[in-house]
Amino acid sequence: MDVCSLCTVLLVLLVTCLLVKYWKMMLERDKLSPGPTPLPIIGTLYKMDISNIVHSLLELRKTYGDIFTIYEGNRPCVVLCGYKAIKETLTDKAEEFSGRADYPSYTDFTNGDDLVCSNGEQWKKLRNFTLITLTNFGMGKRSIEERIKEEAEYLIDMLRKTNGSPINPKHQLHCSVSNIICSVLFGKRFDYQDKDFHSLMHCLQDTFGIMSNPWGLIYNIYPNLMRYMPGPHKQLTKNFTFITDYIRKRVEKNMKTLDRNNPRDYIDCFLIKMEKEENNNATYFNHNTLVMVMMTLIFAGTETLGNTMCYLFLLLLKHPNVAEKVCQEVDSVIGDRPPNYEDRHKMPYTEAFILEVQRYADVVPLGLPHVLTKDTQIRNYTFRKGTIFHPLLTSVHYDETQFNTPSHFNPNKFLDENGKIKKHNALMPFSAGKRICPGMSLASMEIFLFVTTMLQNFTIKSPIPAEEISVAPVGVGLAHIPPNYEFCLIPRS
Repeated sequence: MDVCSLCTVLLVLLVTCLLVKYWKMMLERDKLSPGPTPLPIIGTLYKMDISNIVHSLLELRKTYGDIFTIYEGNRPCVVLCGYKAIKETLTDKAEEFSGRADYPSYTDFTNGDDLVCSNGEQWKKLRNFTLITLTNFGMGKRSIEERIKEEAEYLIDMLRKTNGSPINPKHQLHCSVSNIICSVLFGKRFDYQDKDFHSLMHCLQDTFGIMSNPWGLIYNIYPNLMRYMPGPHKQLTKNFTFITDYIRKRVEKNMKTLDRNNPRDYIDCFLIKMEKEENNNATYFNHNTLVMVMMTLIFAGTETLGNTMCYLFLLLLKHPNVAEKVCQEVDSVIGDRPPNYEDRHKMPYTEAFILEVQRYADVVPLGLPHVLTKDTQIRNYTFRKGTIFHPLLTSVHYDETQFNTPSHFNPNKFLDENGKIKKHNALMPFSAGKRICPGMSLASMEIFLFVTTMLQNFTIKSPIPAEEISVAPVGVGLAHIPPNYEFCLIPRS
């Protein structure tokens, strides 16, 4: 057989395989919720604006409703939109939706040994251990509150050195919130100018940026191809390697000075747990899971919270009338003494402002994918075990059935007619169900104490008029990445 004939045969076989696979895909499609017709190889990518996947999914919702199916290549994924659909699934059927689907841009490095993308008994044991350990080190208690207050003072001292000059606060805000989780994980805080710590912050921010641009999206859809293709996504492995090396060095230090009767931090607790289970061949506690779980915690405690803080001050600049009301409440309730977390009960407008920032900024618009742990009935559909679901959290935060004029920023959405805090179940900045962020109580405490301490010490001004300030994200995907901006800090005393 000559070369031409061989190529023809191979081409025919390839086309036949593609047609058979496509035929099977179309048969399976009839068992799923409606959605745009997929094409071979590209699935429904032709319906997507890869620079703003969230907007594309919201547009598809207008045609196909709150539960519809898209295809990431040949892989079907069911999209959940609106408060009711997400409540019916992640909350009301929490156990069924407790599985985590593969997220190649992350799991290619962690192999599912982390806290976010692990499943089954591994996930349950690692999560329970982490929750207990974080609680033992003060999460939600007075002891962690004192750490936050101390870090807030470090932040204030550093910002005073700007002498009212315009600065981009991104680095300082990310360092300050990261130091809280680092104090639990490593037993110490880090100086904002520390070279390695600075590099860690850069890696974290760069990774979230890549995951929130088209390269991150394409990587997750076509991982088998993108693993070998050049592009910015290749930086992810370099970033993950730096972060895990950073963690491993500190684990090695702890191993040399470990006191089993006096654990200093999360690392010590994990090492002690490893020793207790060293004869258990089925244990999930080993050096690799320690490093990967810690990387997950650093990401969650730095990037999502740091971006929220950046949006918080950006929205204060954009809405000076809101800033004035928050400052008045800070002055009248707290005065000159250090803020306490309990003060929030006497500061409804400030708390409403923070809740509205979390809703409006919508830092994690597209929740990480869930996978069904068993066959499940949802409305008129029966979905099989293993079906992948994407909860579109932005559709909850901008749900017109839950919030009046959701596209407008207004803290009054979280206040009742008496000026008291009005809780909204449709606020899901930490997701919902079994996979809800384990550090949400810590994050809430950090946000309140950092913002009140900042406003107590500084008058925050924008170098440009409020009407010229843009709050539009510069990255849309895994996260809404806030734009860069500057503010001036005028000391109040």
